[in-house]
Amino acid sequence: MLGTSTRAATEPLATTFPAPIYRSGKAAISRPAQWRAFIIALVVSDLLLTGLAFRVAYLIRFHLGLPFFQLNVTPSFSLYRTFALGLAVVWVAIFAANGLYQRRNLLGGTREYSHLFRAASTGMLLVVLAGFLEPGLIFARGWLLLAWILTFLATATGRFFLRRVVYSLRKKGYFLSPALVVGINDESRSLVRQLVSWRTSGLDVLGCVDDRVPAGTWVEGTLYSLGGIDAIDEYIDRYGVEEIILATSALTRQQIVEVFRRYGMCPNLNLRLSSGLFEIITTGLEVQETAYTPLVSIHRVRLTGIDRLFKLALDYSLTIPGLLAIAPLLLLIAIAIKLDSPGPVIYRRRVMGVNGRQFDAYKFRTMHVNGNEILANYPELQEKLAREHKLKNDPRVTRVGRLLRKASLDELPQLFNVLKREMSLVGPRMISPEEMEMYKEWGLNLLTVDPGITGLWQVSGRSEISYRERVELDMHYIRNWTIWLDLQVLMQTVPAVLKGRGAY
Repeated sequence: MLGTSTRAATEPLATTFPAPIYRSGKAAISRPAQWRAFIIALVVSDLLLTGLAFRVAYLIRFHLGLPFFQLNVTPSFSLYRTFALGLAVVWVAIFAANGLYQRRNLLGGTREYSHLFRAASTGMLLVVLAGFLEPGLIFARGWLLLAWILTFLATATGRFFLRRVVYSLRKKGYFLSPALVVGINDESRSLVRQLVSWRTSGLDVLGCVDDRVPAGTWVEGTLYSLGGIDAIDEYIDRYGVEEIILATSALTRQQIVEVFRRYGMCPNLNLRLSSGLFEIITTGLEVQETAYTPLVSIHRVRLTGIDRLFKLALDYSLTIPGLLAIAPLLLLIAIAIKLDSPGPVIYRRRVMGVNGRQFDAYKFRTMHVNGNEILANYPELQEKLAREHKLKNDPRVTRVGRLLRKASLDELPQLFNVLKREMSLVGPRMISPEEMEMYKEWGLNLLTVDPGITGLWQVSGRSEISYRERVELDMHYIRNWTIWLDLQVLMQTVPAVLKGRGAY
């Protein structure tokens, strides 16, 4: 399995083994107090920023003199000030009704912002309804529109920065929930590796429990088997465990039922079940009832809803102006390719896209058109190419092609693939249909997102890293995608290309 350590999974340790690394026990303030302080900070932030947003909307509407607003309106400052004060309180009440101060809905990425937008929209609809029911309640439509937009942006910004504070504090042991993983097998090791590597997840994984694996058996990283399932009680008492995660493929049906019977209804415990398909499913699961029977459905793609919108906006906002800016460079490269060797300027490579849809990825041609005949003279290179899908000193590459590859300029035409929504600026490395077999079950993950012009593999050494490492980086990107990860990769791509490390 990709990423599995070479150390034997069942290697026994001494009878005394290292105690769990209890990061959440280092905090000087109790966990309930930490969350109470955070929620109070959220309420205060939302109140202040909502009031400020209403005030800014008033200034923009009535004092900037913007031409698309009706200018012959005499505003009542006292009336709008009363609106701002009263509606700020109403907004916080609406946020509370939408669960925006409940722990399970906080620090959850774009999902929290989606709830926030829905709550802000609900507030605006209530104001419109109040104006319809009470004719004497008159307010400018432009102010209302501005207030709707600004209240969402202001509160989202406030929550964004508070989230950064929490992420920073988690490194010091705050806002962490002690967690146990129940069951030990390949799936649970993958789960543990993912949970531990995601430093902002909020989980303090203490170790694993399994009736079949002796206490002290090494599992993954610095984590060990803590004993049988009965050991859960001991760790709940000793460390205040708040999260129990079941690796369902490592447990029998009876064991799952027993764990649920014992801990499923505990008020201070959150019991979670893995899908049992962690290694091959990255798209997310949804439980739907059909004929009163709960059935699990699998999303076809990894990014949906607002996540997909964010990624699309990032792609288009950079690609369109970028193409306009580099148009002269594209023309010069095309001329150079034509003068250097006979053949077409653009090479079309058949690759795999989302859901297995194949498409032609555009690249500037960097090889001689009779490349196969040239390579036939180098049987040792043919074997290496079949094994690694890349050659450092490839005799098929032209003089101009070598320069283009060194500077990664050969990939610029793929910006048109981005415009066609076949690719993204950032994503996993695109592969040919023939390479799918090398990914094995992981190939299903790869086809859940658009391939990228750049990605983690690009900023981590490109061709200098092994094929196995490239696969692992692709899987890490798919599982851990956020819009911030895309921005980080884009910022790291420029120095990586300038250094030219691993480019050939």
